Amino acid sequence: MAHRAVVTLAWGSTRTTSEKKKITVGPPKITRFEKARIVGARALQISMGAPILVDVSEGFTGPIDIALKEFAADILPMTVRRTLPDGSYQDIPLKWLLAQH
Repeated sequence: MAHRAVVTLAWGSTRTTSEKKKITVGPPKITRFEKARIVGARALQISMGAPILVDVSEGFTGPIDIALKEFAADILPMTVRRTLPDGSYQDIPLKWLLAQH
């Protein structure tokens, strides 16, 4: 069953699902494609002036390095939308996927 991942930047979203922490679409952990999309989207936000959510040291100067550090710290409030070919989808908070990682 193929799925397509769309990263939805849901900052402070109040949308909840009826099934608590149950991932029904796709693998139970984050894929490398989703990680690349999330880090890329966050790096673009940082390069456009978004506030940085982690302490930046000397080694982390570029937006991609900072985005990777934020991703590793598990503090990004983003949602991954996994869509099936029939049009059904599931919005999965990033924290759920990283808990399985």
